[in-house]
Amino acid sequence: MKLDNTVAAVVTGGASGLGEATARALAAQGVKVAIFDMNEARGEEVAKEIGGVFCKVNVTSDADVDAGFEKARAAHGQERILVNCAGTGNAAKTASRDKATGETKHFPLDAFDRIIQINLVGTFRCIAKSAKGMLDLAPLEDGERGAIVNTASVAAEDGQMGQAAYSASKGGVVGMTLPIARDLMGEGIRVNTILPGIFNTPLMNGAPEAVKAGLAASVPFPKRLGNPEEYAQLAVTMITCGYFNGEDVRLDGGIRMAPR
Repeated sequence: MKLDNTVAAVVTGGASGLGEATARALAAQGVKVAIFDMNEARGEEVAKEIGGVFCKVNVTSDADVDAGFEKARAAHGQERILVNCAGTGNAAKTASRDKATGETKHFPLDAFDRIIQINLVGTFRCIAKSAKGMLDLAPLEDGERGAIVNTASVAAEDGQMGQAAYSASKGGVVGMTLPIARDLMGEGIRVNTILPGIFNTPLMNGAPEAVKAGLAASVPFPKRLGNPEEYAQLAVTMITCGYFNGEDVRLDGGIRMAPR
């Protein structure tokens, strides 16, 4: 797919981190970008800087997602590109014992469900609604109508202690990539997923320098955290390379996560 000002894109989680870098990379190629995010102040700021539009969207809400696509399409037309970066995480053991009191507890099920709803169901909700709109687009070269990029995590394959919910949600994104690509193959819509390793995102910025240094040292090569621009580079490649379809690709400097 050629990127220029005739193409529209929606980037979820586009107000910061991996999503922001991708929104900026697409806009730099002339693409008309709509940002879906909960952070209204930052989202509006980024949208203004890249000449795009901001839509306040909670991906767990059908109404929010519908309204977001309606606003984005009113501004830019039907999107040919969807990049799903909206997501979150938490940490809790499946079951654990308090060493001081001996009290036992289990992972709060409402907290588990919240992660699944945001990371997995929210991703599928945006895919389904975007792909439905793409069906009405005129096909490009090779009959292509659109390209979708999802964000999973290396935790989908080697999740650490306390990551049961997060790993399950990201493993679900990986698991549905090929079936969705097959669902949409007759309509010329490609679907791929990136599994990022340890990246220098706003969430990581809050960690102590010693912790970040230790994490960087654990990466085989290069021994540093990933940059959001590197995620964006791979996302753009997945979008522009017409033979890239149905794939789940790690972007992690060769790391394999330890149990903790």
